[in-house]
Amino acid sequence: MLNKNFTTVLCGFLLCVASSNQVIAQKYEEIQADSSYIWGIGIGTTLKAADQAALADIIGQISTQVESNFERTVTETGDKFKETVNDVVKTYSNATLNNTGRLIIEPNEPSIKVFRFIKRGEISKIFELRKFKIIELAHNGELALKNLQIADALRYFYWSQTLLRSHPASSGIKMKCEAGSEELLITWLPLQINQIFINLSIKMDTVENKENYSNYILDIRYKNELVRNFDYTYWGGQDWSNIVSGKDGIGVVELPKSETNTEIRLKAEYAFENEASIDMELRDVIQKLPQVPYKDSYINVSKASKSKPTPVAVNDKGKSLNSTGTAGTVHALSDSIVGPEIMKKIVSAIESKNYASVQPLFTEDGYSIFQKLLQYGNAKIVKSFDLKYYKYGEYVICRSIPMSFSFKSNNRIFIEDVIFYFDKDKKVCNLTFGLSKKAIEDIASNDTWSEDNRILLMCFLENYKTAFTLKRYDYIDKIFSDDALIITGLVTKVNISSDSRYANNTIIKYNRQTKDEYLKKLKYSFGSNEFINIRFADNTIRRSGKGNDVYGIQIKQDYFSSNYGDTGYLFLLVDLSDTLKPQIHVRTWQPQKNPDGSIYGVGDF
Repeated sequence: MLNKNFTTVLCGFLLCVASSNQVIAQKYEEIQADSSYIWGIGIGTTLKAADQAALADIIGQISTQVESNFERTVTETGDKFKETVNDVVKTYSNATLNNTGRLIIEPNEPSIKVFRFIKRGEISKIFELRKFKIIELAHNGELALKNLQIADALRYFYWSQTLLRSHPASSGIKMKCEAGSEELLITWLPLQINQIFINLSIKMDTVENKENYSNYILDIRYKNELVRNFDYTYWGGQDWSNIVSGKDGIGVVELPKSETNTEIRLKAEYAFENEASIDMELRDVIQKLPQVPYKDSYINVSKASKSKPTPVAVNDKGKSLNSTGTAGTVHALSDSIVGPEIMKKIVSAIESKNYASVQPLFTEDGYSIFQKLLQYGNAKIVKSFDLKYYKYGEYVICRSIPMSFSFKSNNRIFIEDVIFYFDKDKKVCNLTFGLSKKAIEDIASNDTWSEDNRILLMCFLENYKTAFTLKRYDYIDKIFSDDALIITGLVTKVNISSDSRYANNTIIKYNRQTKDEYLKKLKYSFGSNEFINIRFADNTIRRSGKGNDVYGIQIKQDYFSSNYGDTGYLFLLVDLSDTLKPQIHVRTWQPQKNPDGSIYGVGDF
């Protein structure tokens, strides 16, 4: 009886297999005979290899069909033109083309046979996702330019232009700009990039002569306003320098005294090829297409300037944190309990790299942070400065020394403002990197909060930023509550049905993590990166109705590290009722805003 039942089941299974194979074969033959389809066949020793071969077959046919549309964006001729077009179309295969129809004709290794197919009329739809990204990047560039984030504006405009060059309908793609006009991106994007270069003004601010080199401090403006950020390299006589990330209108050029040219040659960074790795699609396109040269990205700066002495710390009494002086009531102390003589000793120690000489001026924790900060790249004081002192509870805050931090192995130089905290014994107990001037002014000018609360919010954000930059795992562990809600966003692809195959298949997948899970991943990230640098912009802070000292902080975050980078939106719900022990109850991160333009906020929790 058992054998009879087994035979019946086996026969049924074989009939099902045969029936299934018959259906596949019938559909396979029907599609091949239907001229409304483009199809490709791939044979390989594995399913992946066979599938890629079938996609390559389709890509070659699509390339032939759309190559005439690329005449304005691909400059090569003859066989090289066809090869480049084929390479550009291949950049779609990692996303939309993987959602073409697929039949597995022969499933058994080592001769797997895959059949891929797509309706000819649907070809234009595979380019829709890229069109959406092109327009989104252009909008991001507009916003960045409005906020004087010149590095970000150039990055977004150029990335948008690069993806546009990979689109067969590039000559017809339009965007409605903030001003209300509708513009053709093929002419509008290069115009925006060139206009940035034309309206940039870079002049020599000061020259500080060191023992073996000269330190040239640049004043960087856009339409006569100090820029928030600007990335560039400079010619050192034999090669171009690492990328320098200027901040708040300050740039730095370090040249040997033997360099005798009367001008410094700068090149504005606009392609940001290394950062493009955050988006596989963008990275692939940048690798396939030659870079567009912008001759106006080269800027000559005269060296003519009066030389200034080594920085001297001064107590700038009574000035507002708001650099414009038009708003905000966070004022410096008229008489500091610290006194500038302590800071003069610290500045001298940094300049001479004789750090141990000032160890008695620090607490144990303060000196540990001081050492970490000085080990964060090759630390140097950038320019002359004035120091201001502010009261913060029982502490005095000294703002700030502009310093540069270079990472030669990763082609990066960052400029940061370094802030010192003094305890009641006049010893340095903490150091942080400062926010941008614009971020500070946004907080300082909010008269609905007390002056103490405004300083408290600045200090929290600066400590938070610095904890990640200096990899202070212990501090991050303390500021997250044990039951913190931590949500991270991830761009992913959804498996879609055949009837919606060409819809926008990018979704944001949100992962909830426990504090322990989040910190475990963070510890791994700290260990695998030479450096981490964080920029904050566009902050919105609201006090929660659930408590007077609970705040919701929404902020745009640019994250850079030696092996990864991203841009996204951070939300923190933080309890600052205990000024010495802030507690983060909610942390969310999302790579882009919600469809209605919002991000996570106080109302969501």
